[in-house]
Formats: sequence, C-alpha cells, structure tokens
Amino acid sequence: MLEEQCALFEVIRCIQVGLLCVQQKPDHRPDMSSVVLMLNGDKLLPKPNVPGFYIEIDVTCKANSSSANHKPLSDNELSITILDAR
Repeated sequence: MLEEQCALFEVIRCIQVGLLCVQQKPDHRPDMSSVVLMLNGDKLLPKPNVPGFYIEIDVTCKANSSSANHKPLSDNELSITILDAR
C-alpha cells in the first residue's frame, strides 16, 4: 500500500531523519525546526552516527555457528528493559 502512495526517496528521507533524531549524544540530534526543513527537502541531511542503543550482532555467523560456539547474551537468553525518563 505504501509503495503505491509514497515515493521511495521520501521513505528513505524519513528513515534518515529518524536516525538523526536518536543519536546517542543530544547535541548530535537536530532540533525540530531542522527536522521540518529536512523532511521538506529544504535542508541537506548529515550522515547519522550509530544510534546509542545499537548492538552489532552478526546474524549470519550466528545462523552458521554450532550451538557449542553459541554464547548467549544472558543466562536464560531473556532481557529486562526498565524505562527511565531523561
């Protein structure tokens, strides 16, 4: 449905702006006036850094490795997320 209603470059622009808004350091994030200009295409998009919550896991190695080499992220492979306000 989105493919018929949106241009691909608009979707990519929205994703790039979203990545800029979740930068780990607040001073690397754009202010709302810049976000509006970027979404309208009136401002060039800087290259986003890796977001603060990004954990790099090579899923291809995980799929190809044996269970003996598999090291879980936790004892029971579960995680608990506690939300804290900034």
